[in-house]
Amino acid sequence: MNRALTIAGSDSGGGAGIQADLKTFQELKVFGTSALTAVTAQNTLGVQGVFPMDAVAVANQVQSVGEDIGTDALKTGMLFNTEIIQAVSEKIKQFGWEKVVVDPVMIAKGGASLLQQEAVSALKKHLLPLCLIITPNIPEAEVLTGMSIKSMDEKKEAAKRIHILGAKNVVIKGGHDEETNESVDVLFDGIEYSYFSTPRIMTENTHGTGCTFSAAITAKLAKGSSVHEAVSVAKDFIQAAIANPLNIGCGHGPTNHWAYNLKRESGVIAWQESVLEK
Repeated sequence: MNRALTIAGSDSGGGAGIQADLKTFQELKVFGTSALTAVTAQNTLGVQGVFPMDAVAVANQVQSVGEDIGTDALKTGMLFNTEIIQAVSEKIKQFGWEKVVVDPVMIAKGGASLLQQEAVSALKKHLLPLCLIITPNIPEAEVLTGMSIKSMDEKKEAAKRIHILGAKNVVIKGGHDEETNESVDVLFDGIEYSYFSTPRIMTENTHGTGCTFSAAITAKLAKGSSVHEAVSVAKDFIQAAIANPLNIGCGHGPTNHWAYNLKRESGVIAWQESVLEK
């Protein structure tokens, strides 16, 4: 049984965070474990409160998973502050985990801050050198690099700069590039660029897309996929989740985590993954 660990915050609305990660792990047939970094009072309309865990509590959760169940890959989501980032980084080093996916969660869909400003430096210093893949959206990539990103060339330059910070592979997502009809994600492995493009879907139901995308990458890495294969499947997974909305709530609704497997069962996506895994 392949195992995946998520170290992230809880979303009481069920669309993002730990909840989205575990749903994604289940859909991609890996056993999910978790370490909770914060509790949020949250729904589709926004974040009404953030209640961070003590860093020792986070470290103890990771220790409990690591010393018994173990993990084949892990992802981090909302880490909130410097102390938690340092604690998580130490545990990753302690257990020698290499398949680490970092989703640098900074701002919620409604605009609420989910990472303290001073924690950005800690993220770059302690966590990026440990990660196999980092998956920032455009605003997050701008914070990490200090540059404005408006074009494909700027996406590529930002990916290169983040790679220099220590991340082995950088995926800059194209969801926020709303002036195009395509959502193009750029993967940089330190040598070459790869592009993953899907038609843009105009919808408000995009809550938890970043969490779900990075969780899908983590699940595929846990099952032995290459970085390129994992990103490709994750792109298909999140596209299906957005394209088949649940229409829950009055704001930014959650994506549909079981849509990918429904499409696979109908034969729409199954051929793509079978080709990738050969």
